[in-house]
Amino acid sequence: MEIKRTFDLLANLKQDSSKEDILCAKRDGDWVKFSVKEYSEQARLFSYGLLAKGFQKGDKIATVSNNRPEWNFVDMGMSMIGVVHVPIYPTISDEEYRYILEHSDARMLIVSDIILYRRLKVIADEIDSIQEVYTFNDIKDAANWSEIIELGEQERIQRKEEFKAIRDGISEDDMVSIIYTSGTTGNPKGVMLSHKNFMSNMKDAIPRYPLSSNDKVLSFLPLCHVYERMINYLYQANGCSIYYAENLGTIARDLKEIQANAFVTVPRVIERIYDKLVSKGNDLSGVQKAVFFWAMRLGERYRTNGNNYPLYAAKLKLARKLVFSKWQKAFGGHLRFVVSGGAALQPRLSRLFFAAGIPLMEGYGLTETSPVLASNYTEESGNLMIGTVGTVFDSVEVSIDDDGEILAKGPNIMMGYYKDEKTTAEVIDKDGWFHTGDIGTLVKGKFLKITDRKKEMFKLSSGKYIAPQSIENLLKESDFIEQAIIVGESEKYAGALLSPNFEYLHMWAHDHKVHFRDNEELIQDEKVLAVFRKEVMRYNKMLGKHEEIKRFRLVHEAWTSATGELSPTLKLRRRIIYRKYADILREMYAYGENEENKGSIKFS
Repeated sequence: MEIKRTFDLLANLKQDSSKEDILCAKRDGDWVKFSVKEYSEQARLFSYGLLAKGFQKGDKIATVSNNRPEWNFVDMGMSMIGVVHVPIYPTISDEEYRYILEHSDARMLIVSDIILYRRLKVIADEIDSIQEVYTFNDIKDAANWSEIIELGEQERIQRKEEFKAIRDGISEDDMVSIIYTSGTTGNPKGVMLSHKNFMSNMKDAIPRYPLSSNDKVLSFLPLCHVYERMINYLYQANGCSIYYAENLGTIARDLKEIQANAFVTVPRVIERIYDKLVSKGNDLSGVQKAVFFWAMRLGERYRTNGNNYPLYAAKLKLARKLVFSKWQKAFGGHLRFVVSGGAALQPRLSRLFFAAGIPLMEGYGLTETSPVLASNYTEESGNLMIGTVGTVFDSVEVSIDDDGEILAKGPNIMMGYYKDEKTTAEVIDKDGWFHTGDIGTLVKGKFLKITDRKKEMFKLSSGKYIAPQSIENLLKESDFIEQAIIVGESEKYAGALLSPNFEYLHMWAHDHKVHFRDNEELIQDEKVLAVFRKEVMRYNKMLGKHEEIKRFRLVHEAWTSATGELSPTLKLRRRIIYRKYADILREMYAYGENEENKGSIKFS
């Protein structure tokens, strides 16, 4: 059947209603599996229950939840009767929750657990539009979502014809969701997305990521994020068995348990996997350790599309046998590919995973583009170039504006920002081109390469432009650097604030007999400062003269979304960081000060 609306996926799945594990989640240590039949029944009963409660097409329901089968039940239940789903991150501030819940006009709020319930019930009670708060987990004195299912069961006969009439009247151009951007600056914007937005993007993704109904996939990125949501629909279109990870800490175990064939991730997770691999390598000794790091170095020189020399290929065969085969086993032994998006992926990591026989394909998109604009294929296709985000999706047009900004047009472009026609008109021009705000180029005329965010670029006092994101991504290749932010607008030179990889730095400090009581003392040690100077100087050699980092400062805190320096999608919140470290930045650019024992790189 032709899939035009999100709930058409469910009708398509019902053609193979024998599948017993379409949606799976861990409960009390065991995987609980839901069949296609159960999925369809729960979604329909939820629709009936909402109708019985007086919900109409265009009403909004907000959810704040971990990944779980129930998220899909309510998502499909809403979409079949035209109720708009407003999924919200479980990790944002109370201020952001209040803004989104008020701005979205949500009539109902559904949360997953007692912690979120206690936090959000207080906020919801202050918002006029929210009439009811439900939970997925059983919580004393809280209304449970199953009550809506029970109401739907009671109203099944009365609501059947009404349900069918509404469902059949829903167009692919109707709004299905409002997704709020994570808001690296200012209030989040409500991105209105239609059935067509999601389904056109999903159809374009099908040939890129070869999946079948025999495959098992692990889902752990938040379903409230547009990327994982579209991929979640893609999995359903292919009839995959979707397993939702318990949490980020159980990913490795879950992958191994289910013997996953694929998963989608963000670069930070890949970087953490890499860090753990390096840590395990350092625990080895003698010949084993030497062989491990020989294989790592070899992998980072991998060339795709069969462009490796015969001698390299022979060495790689040995490395796969001695080292990389153990990586595959750690992932469950059946992993065919991994897709990375949401931020720039270090090319060396992509090469390393390809060399290990685990294709790691990078893609690119935005919430406003539902989300993917471009992605790499598997190596066999020939449409792969590491260091780029791949080729543009088939139904999408991309153009590079005169100032280098990436423009996009296609059925995946959002309907607009909710209650914000002015900002919508600023990003979608009269010819229908969406202005991404990203700077990029088309390599060889077809491979899209992202260089920076347009709004994040700045000028030095010399008039030379700095594109901070590309420099930050380069610095994060260092084992010592977890996060970096490049500064220096209107200054003589570029500087950097660096948040160290404290796990790695602690090991290094132990090996080099650096004694410290806490991280604040550690980052002031001269040996530590010296190694960071050395790292920065190493990467300066890869930069243009005006891009070189002349001064840096280390911070003693790890940057996270919980502490506010990163968005829920792990992007830098620059304004917050600038405010938080204003004194350090002023001190760093106090020209003429004595820089002895501080983060300073000599001018050459």
